[in-house]
Amino acid sequence: MTYCKTALLALALTLPTMGWAKQPLRDVPEIDNELYFIAIANEIDKQCASISGRRLKAIGVLWDLKSKANALGYSDSEIRAYVDSDAEKARMRRKGEAYLAQNGVSYDQPDSFCALGRSEIDRNSAVGVYLRGR
Repeated sequence: MTYCKTALLALALTLPTMGWAKQPLRDVPEIDNELYFIAIANEIDKQCASISGRRLKAIGVLWDLKSKANALGYSDSEIRAYVDSDAEKARMRRKGEAYLAQNGVSYDQPDSFCALGRSEIDRNSAVGVYLRGR
């Protein structure tokens, strides 16, 4: 084995003991952001009768996100802990409610969800790709 390969192997074996921990999944944008977009689309779907969520697309993306997280070194139990965490759910809800409020959406005005949903669909935004008009 060449010196370079030996050095790389030694480094790879010592990384876990050097304290180089994985960042929390909430800090992995390609995972957390997509879950956020799906969550907003889901809320619009629940609140607006004239818009439905593209559930099969969302399910496919969720499986892809799980695969990405696994490829980044996260175990199924770490992924499950993140998804099931009450603290993460509350954080995501706060983040989503802030987005909705910034876009003029109010739970007291159900039509405001529909207006945002139609806008997201028309723009083919990151949220809009998970929605369709009924």
